[in-house]
Amino acid sequence: MSEKIESMCDYCLNCPIKPCSKNGCPLNNNIPEFIKKVKEGNIKEAYNITLETTVLQSICGRVCPHKKQCEGNCVRRKVGESVHIGNIERYIGDYSIEKKFDIPKYNIQYSGKVAIVGGGPAGLTCAAFLARKGIDVTIYERKKFLGGLLMYGIPAFRLSKNIVKDVIKKILDLNIKVEYNKEIGKNLKIKELKEKNDYIVLTFGANVPIKMGIEGENLNGVYGANELLEYGNHPNYTGKTVIINGGGNVAIDIARTVKRLGAERVLIVYRRGLAEMPAEENERENAIKEGIEIFFNNNILKINGEKNVESIELIKTELKKVDGENRPVAINIENSNYNLKADYVIMALGSKTDSFVSNLGLEITNKNYIKIDENYQTSNPKIFAGGDLAGGEKTVAWAARAGRDIAEIIIKKYKNNYLQKNTAT
Repeated sequence: MSEKIESMCDYCLNCPIKPCSKNGCPLNNNIPEFIKKVKEGNIKEAYNITLETTVLQSICGRVCPHKKQCEGNCVRRKVGESVHIGNIERYIGDYSIEKKFDIPKYNIQYSGKVAIVGGGPAGLTCAAFLARKGIDVTIYERKKFLGGLLMYGIPAFRLSKNIVKDVIKKILDLNIKVEYNKEIGKNLKIKELKEKNDYIVLTFGANVPIKMGIEGENLNGVYGANELLEYGNHPNYTGKTVIINGGGNVAIDIARTVKRLGAERVLIVYRRGLAEMPAEENERENAIKEGIEIFFNNNILKINGEKNVESIELIKTELKKVDGENRPVAINIENSNYNLKADYVIMALGSKTDSFVSNLGLEITNKNYIKIDENYQTSNPKIFAGGDLAGGEKTVAWAARAGRDIAEIIIKKYKNNYLQKNTAT
C-alpha cells in the first residue's frame, strides 16, 4: 500500500453515524468499514465489504461526483478537507483487478431466468447481483460491446477503457451470457423475451439528445454532445471556435475532448451561475486549466448562418424565483444581446428516450419515460425498468443503484416462490 493511500485512510475518523454512506453515497457503500480494513492492510476484506453494495469500485472511484456525494457529506469537511473516499475506493477496485479477486457467489442459490436489455452500469450491476444468487442471466446489448456510457460517454482521459473492460470481465465471469447487436424494435422482441424468461429488466438508457428549439439549430455544424461522444464522428476542429451549450459533466467532457482535437477556442455557455453548475467541481477546474472558457449567466438565443454555423446570438441572464419552480429560473435580461463568432455549436443539454419506447406496450410518462412504481415495476408485472430510461438520476452510481435494487426485488420474488414450494412439500 502506498504512503498516500495509507495517509488518506488514517485521516478517516471511522465515525459511527456514517453520513458519507447514509446521506452521500447513492449505493450506501459501507465507507468507514472498508476504509478501516484498508488501514489494517486487509485489502481483500475491504473489497468483500464493497461487494455487498457495488461491483463498480474502480469505475465509481474515478467518475462519481464525490464532492457532491460521499465526500460532500464527510464529517471532516466541517473543519477542513474531506477524506478522499473516491481515491480509496478506486484503489480497492484496482487492487482487486491486479490480484485477480473474483466476485464470489452467495451460498444461497435460486433457479430462474432473467433477460436484461442494456449493458450499461444499471444492467451490469443488476446482472451481477442476480447471477451471484445463481439466477440465469442474459444481457442483450445493441452494440458489439458492453459498458454503455462507460465506454462511449465518458472520455478515456477520465476513465480508462481497459479498466472498464477489466470490471466487465469480472462481472461476466459469474456465468452471465451476452447477446450483442440486439436492439428492441429491430431484431429483439419483448414478446419473445417474455416467453423465454421469468422477468425482463430494461436498462438501455435514454440516448437521444435534447435540442433547444431555437432558430439555426438545424444548420451544418450543430451537433449533439452525446452523439459525438458515442460515435466519435467529429468534424475537423483545427483552428476553429467551438461553442458548447450546457453545464453538466457531459458539457465538460465534450469541451475537453474538442480542445484535445485541435480547436483554437472552446467556450461553454451556461445559463445559470457558478454555484448552480451541476458539473463536478474538479472536472470544471481541469477544463479551465486546459484553456476552456465558461460564460456563466448567458443563454443562446439564435445560431446564425446561411448553410453553416457562422456565429451565435447570446443574451445575458439573471436568476429569479418563479412560482411553481423548486429553484431559481434563468431569465433573459432585456437588451443585453450580443453576437459571438462560432464555427461549431454542440448541444450538451441532456438526453431523452427514443420514440420507440412508446411502442413497447408499457405505460409511459408525459416525458416519454417508462412509468414505474416504487419497486421499479412497469405496467407489466414481468417487466422492470431503471436508470435514465425511467427518468432516474443521471449518474453512474444512481444507475448502478437502480440495477442493484431491481436485482434485490427479483431475488425476493424467487425467494418467496422457493419458500412457498418448500413449505407446501
